Amino acid sequence: MSETMAEEKYKFEQNFSFTPLLNKTPSFLQNKASLELLMKWSMLGRISVQYYSFDQSFYPYNSRNFALMFFKDPQVVSNLRKMTAGAWVPLDSPLLCVDVEVVPCSRVSMDLLDPIYRCGQILTPSGNVVKCFHDLHPDYDELRRALQEEESEHYDVIGREERGEFLFRVFKHLCLGGELCQYEDTIAPYAQLTKLIYKDLISVQKDPQSMGISVVSTVLKVCAQDETGSCYPGRGDEEQTFAYLIVDPFKRHVCLFYHCYGVGSFAL
Repeated sequence: MSETMAEEKYKFEQNFSFTPLLNKTPSFLQNKASLELLMKWSMLGRISVQYYSFDQSFYPYNSRNFALMFFKDPQVVSNLRKMTAGAWVPLDSPLLCVDVEVVPCSRVSMDLLDPIYRCGQILTPSGNVVKCFHDLHPDYDELRRALQEEESEHYDVIGREERGEFLFRVFKHLCLGGELCQYEDTIAPYAQLTKLIYKDLISVQKDPQSMGISVVSTVLKVCAQDETGSCYPGRGDEEQTFAYLIVDPFKRHVCLFYHCYGVGSFAL
């Protein structure tokens, strides 16, 4: 076997070990204004970020193996919690596999949201969210319609590629909120907290020649399964119950960004 092939084989068969970084907390979970918004949106106490370091070089093509080893690592298993019936509990059965979706993450500014501002029918010129009638939701608006209803005349304001970006996903998660969400009258709180969370979770670097900023993190949307089916981040199929692994290959850090949709919450 050639040296190159041997190196590639070694990379593919990497065995990662993970160590919890228990003293590391994102700023958005320490900021009073952010916590008040998450409380208002019925997400506080049901959203968490856990950080871990790992001991091998990370390669994006090996993401599935990385995610599987993460969820099977003894240090992760002993620290990992999910929310069930309003309480944080450990995983209750061995994991068999992990479904992994590599999430595009290339944006370094909030201009992805510009089409929403320019549309003219989702927001007023002052940034207020335009209200609308809905058969099922008495308190509904054009922003939520544009985010989640394909039949909305404004759905295509944000293109398919942009909708896949992690920045947009964070924004959408915040706009939709939790089960008892009190929705905002303006877009500003959603956009501001999206920016803060994205800045907390994503690592960037500056090119010394062009001075341009680029994302170095790899984002993985993960769903772990046991013998009965999906068990993490939850057992149901709810868009607002999610888990993302966000890998910084240079620091060799990974954070687990988690939220469970529902009612009732206790501190992690």
